[in-house]
Formats: sequence, structure tokens, C-alpha cells
Amino acid sequence: MNRTVGIIGMGWVGTSVAISTLHSGAADELWLNDLNGAVAEGEAMDLTHGAAFYPDCQVRTASIDAMRQAHVVVVAAGRGGRPNESRLELLRDNARIVADIGCRLAGFGGTIVLVTNPVDVLTGVMQEASGLPPERVLGTGTMLDTARLRQMLGHELGVAPQSIHAQVVGEHGDSEVVLWSGAQVGGVPVRQWPGWSAATETRLATEVRRAAYEVIQRKGATNHAIGLVTASLLRCMLRGEHRVLTVSRVQQGACGLLGVALSLPTIVGDGGGTQVLAPEMDEAETAALARSAQVLRDAAAPLAAP
Repeated sequence: MNRTVGIIGMGWVGTSVAISTLHSGAADELWLNDLNGAVAEGEAMDLTHGAAFYPDCQVRTASIDAMRQAHVVVVAAGRGGRPNESRLELLRDNARIVADIGCRLAGFGGTIVLVTNPVDVLTGVMQEASGLPPERVLGTGTMLDTARLRQMLGHELGVAPQSIHAQVVGEHGDSEVVLWSGAQVGGVPVRQWPGWSAATETRLATEVRRAAYEVIQRKGATNHAIGLVTASLLRCMLRGEHRVLTVSRVQQGACGLLGVALSLPTIVGDGGGTQVLAPEMDEAETAALARSAQVLRDAAAPLAAP
């Protein structure tokens, strides 16, 4: 059975998701959609012309209704962030777009992956609009923040990012929480690393949190890293790898959280994000996660107002 991925929204992010997915070899078919149909068609043509350089995959355009037959639908539609604009400030414009797509995907038999920011609140909007169970509506969440943390921490310590075990949880945004208490390199806690200090933690956490703003100020958008992140998530789902990833989903009790979408370590496979894990956290991290959840509840509250 062909593994089919649909992508809605072919802007900077959608196109990076598409090319990264093709290089990953995760999909047998890639269906593209954009409000501007000519853009989707042009991207499909352009990507198809490079077929000699990626594993076999058929690329074509498809309507949102047709994407109901896909295995996974990635939603990258919406406008991007502006310089010095927080992800939550994007909410009003993008919530309307995501809710409309969610209504059109109601009853969809696969999994929906949200990339559009602010991804956590919009994951909740999509889950409600589509009516799908929480495990089948995932946001990329803090997967990118976690990747940034591992890259920066690896550079700091002189260790490959792949050997760093550290996570960012909570909001994909300003209230995100770095779990320093559980961060390790080859089983050695980073807090036992020679020369490590609280000041190092503060500096690196700030750099991770500010990373997107720094990129946007220079080139107008972030797209390549999130494309790679999303392709990795798709590969995990389509191959049923059951990896633990910091994806966002509407929580149902883990860490005492209920009804709010944010990132926690989650086992992800062909059924979506099926099991949320409650990581060990120190007192400060537990309090910071609770604050992050409240930030997201407050942001989502106006959407529920009549």
C-alpha cells in the first residue's frame, strides 16, 4: 500500500517540508495543495524534475478533499512570523485558516501534522475542528527547539548533536522549558560536565528561545530546519518506528495537564502520538511547565469566546 503524504500550503515552509520528505524516502506519493493552485502545480513540476536525485516518489497536486485518502496531511498554510513578532501574535490570522481546513478534514482516517505557527494553539484548533482524537492531531511542537538545543549544546561541549540527550517541552515559543535536570551526554548528566554552570544553562536556553527571531530578522522566515524536522516526524509515522519525540498534542492528563496542546515526550508511530510520557523534572521545571501551559490557555481563550 502506497504511503501518501499531503502538504497544504506551499510557501517557504511547505516547500522545505516537501523536499526534505522526498530526500528522506519516507513517502511513495506526495500530494501538494495551495490556495494559489498555480503555485502548487509549479512546485509539483519543479520537484518532479529532480526525480533522479531522490528515492522513487510520485509528486502531484491534490485538492484538500482528495487528501482525505492520504496517510498523513501536513498543514503548513498561513502567514509566517514578522520580525520581532511572537508566535502567539500570529494566532488571529492563522486560526481561521486552520479551522477551515480542519472542518474539511473531519472524519479523516489518517494523522494530521500541524506546522503553522503558533503551532500549539493551532494544534488544539485543528483537533477541535476536525473531531479527530488527540493522538492523531500532532504539532511539530518543540521538536525543532529540541534539535536546536542539541546542536548548540553539542557545539558548547564538543560533542556530536546525535550524542546529546536533552529535551525542550511546553510551548514552541517564549515560555518553552529546557529540561536541564535530565540532559545527558552518553549517560553523563550535563550538570556534571567540567566547567558547567547555571550561567551556561541560562545563556543556551536564551539562544534556543531566540533562534527563530534571529533567523527571521536576517532572511524573513525559518524553513529548512523545520522541513527536516517534519520529514523526520513523517518518516517515524509512516514506518511505525515508535520513537519518542517532543511533539505537541492536546494533553489528556500527563503531568497533570488536561485540554491544552503542548509538547511532552511522546511515543510516535503509525497511529500518531499514542503515548505521552511524563519526564522527571525538578521543582523549577515543573513550575515552568505549568506556567507555559497557562500561557497557552490564555492565548487560546479568545478563540472560544462568542
